[in-house]
Amino acid sequence: MTPEIIIIAMSVLAILTAMFYTYRVVTIKVGGVNDTTPQTVKLKEIAAAIADGAMAFLVREYKVISLFIAFMAVMIFLLLDNPKTEFSEGLHTAIAFVVGAAISCLSGFIGMKIATAGNVRTAQAAKTSMSKAFRVAFDSGAVMGFGLIGLAILGLIALYMIFTGLHATVPTHILMEALAGYGLGGSSVALFGRVGGGIYTKAADVGADLVGKVEKGIPEDDPRNPATIADNVGDNVGDIAGMGADLFGSAAEATCAALVIGATSAALAGDSSALLYPVLISAFGIPASLITTFFARIKENGSVEKALKLQLWISTFIVAAMMYFVTDYFMINEFEIDGLVITKWNVYTSLLLGLFGGMLIGWITEIYTSHTYKPVREVVDSCETGAATNIIYGLALGYKSSVIPVVILVITIVVSSVIAGMYGIAIAAIGMISTIAVGLTIDAYGPVSDNAGGIAEMAELGKEVRDRTDTLDAAGNTTAAVGKGFAIGSAALTSLALFAAFITRARAEDESLRNIELLDPFVFGGLLFGAMLPFVFSAMTMKSVGKAALDMVVEVRRQFKEIPGLMEGTGKPDYKKCVDISTAAALREMIAPGVLVLASPIVMGYLFGVKSLAGMLAGALVSGVVLAISSANSGGAWDNAKKYIEKLGKKGSDQHKAAVVGDTVGDPFKDTSGPAINILIKLMAITSLVFAEFFVLHGGVLTKLFK
Repeated sequence: MTPEIIIIAMSVLAILTAMFYTYRVVTIKVGGVNDTTPQTVKLKEIAAAIADGAMAFLVREYKVISLFIAFMAVMIFLLLDNPKTEFSEGLHTAIAFVVGAAISCLSGFIGMKIATAGNVRTAQAAKTSMSKAFRVAFDSGAVMGFGLIGLAILGLIALYMIFTGLHATVPTHILMEALAGYGLGGSSVALFGRVGGGIYTKAADVGADLVGKVEKGIPEDDPRNPATIADNVGDNVGDIAGMGADLFGSAAEATCAALVIGATSAALAGDSSALLYPVLISAFGIPASLITTFFARIKENGSVEKALKLQLWISTFIVAAMMYFVTDYFMINEFEIDGLVITKWNVYTSLLLGLFGGMLIGWITEIYTSHTYKPVREVVDSCETGAATNIIYGLALGYKSSVIPVVILVITIVVSSVIAGMYGIAIAAIGMISTIAVGLTIDAYGPVSDNAGGIAEMAELGKEVRDRTDTLDAAGNTTAAVGKGFAIGSAALTSLALFAAFITRARAEDESLRNIELLDPFVFGGLLFGAMLPFVFSAMTMKSVGKAALDMVVEVRRQFKEIPGLMEGTGKPDYKKCVDISTAAALREMIAPGVLVLASPIVMGYLFGVKSLAGMLAGALVSGVVLAISSANSGGAWDNAKKYIEKLGKKGSDQHKAAVVGDTVGDPFKDTSGPAINILIKLMAITSLVFAEFFVLHGGVLTKLFK
């Protein structure tokens, strides 16, 4: 059986699995057949408001993104098209770009649709038992997990077969470079999804907390709070569509990087089975993840967090075992890339380094963000002396938490590079996210459970139901932090692999680029400039959250002041107005950061050339990884410190108020700026790879003036 057939079969298996889980969720009826009780009516009304708000935002966001896709496709065609050659790299890269962007959008739409159907059903199931509610939330997340990876590799292999079938005489490395547009398309959508979704959700969350919790002293998700629907909509917008697009981009980009680097080897280019090995890694992650889901069960008083983490460990070991046989069968015994002789077991070792390195990074992330461990307990204790010490301890925790993940990444990079060159780094990146179906399932489970808790609160389902949904949500918070650790680690490896592919491609056009000296002033200048970009990007996105939150605070205060009986529960808040504020702010504020990320490599490459661009990519990668880890972990620690204080029964105390301030500060850290840095470093690298030939031939306009 050819690798193409296997990959198609696995992608179809993933899509069918997603359809099966969709059926399991949507066939659950909300209320009985003739149930018109006030509680059921309220359940349906709240769920409909969240679903309508989420889909309305997504449609408006995709309209903006579609304009960008059209513009970028034309630019790719014009800058890369060479009328002197028979094969139009510009046209094929643009086609791959549009397909990647379209599939990323479709995946986000599907995930959002099922998440907003699963939240109310999870809340309803929580009336019966926690185990049933867990299963509904997990099944809802599985639709996103399996649907996204199935569509991702199906689109990639379809483009590969079309390109190679129509242009059999074109060198394989040229075709693989055109295929890199697929990763660029997916990551471009991820940028706007992460930034726009992050601004939306945190504007609503911060606005709701500052007025509701801090000023009015009412519980989270209290139906009297006008921003609570927008807050629940934001959970889906940021953590479903945004996270899905982020990991779609990582999977597509790492695979494209491995294909581009691998195609430079005559042995791999001449053997489609070996060349497609990177795609086979993601393909065999699908049955491994499917087998793992059979173990997704909890007892009524069992540990939800343990059940979710067990999913990651089981899938990791199954992939490791499967890929041993896949490597032995499909990968050729020995090949050479850039003078380095690589064996298939060197490649397999690189895969294992990425696979288990990701798990270790996730474990370290958990230690620094879960209130089970000492670091977050120290943040809890710091709240006793006020919000200032809470913020100081949280920032220190984030900085310190970057040490071990960076060491793990260094070990993975060095060993993979020594034994398998830059190809080994690309394989390690794919290995780290080979269990993406399970990882995304667990990530999507989180906002579904969070929404279920909000719906239970607003529909007044009772304390027992809310306690169950809170237990589910607390586990989701921890696994979400682990998921962010995975995403950051894979982004680092993916970005480095893309960087290597960019240099490989540039050297093919200009042999003088073989030796790029760090102390070259143009390289070092680019390095400093690139190191600054993640900080500017974080500043822009954080300020955007602040501006949007300010609008939300003003509106919520106005409603409490002007709507008669709102605080007493007799007046009805205007939820739609708050949803509109978050939507408008997100769409407005996501443009500038997006332009910064996409324009930086193009401007740098055109004005200063490949060497300066290489320095910029290296600088952004180095500072971006550390900043992303520290931001995400500080935010996660502040959040869980607050939850631990609430668990101790100290809600409303001075200690709790200090923790709420820290949690509010941490919201944009963990859900907007931190995760979006992943996409910044990946997107700049994939943009550089796609336009590599253009930069070599036409770049360095200003640099030439100094010669």
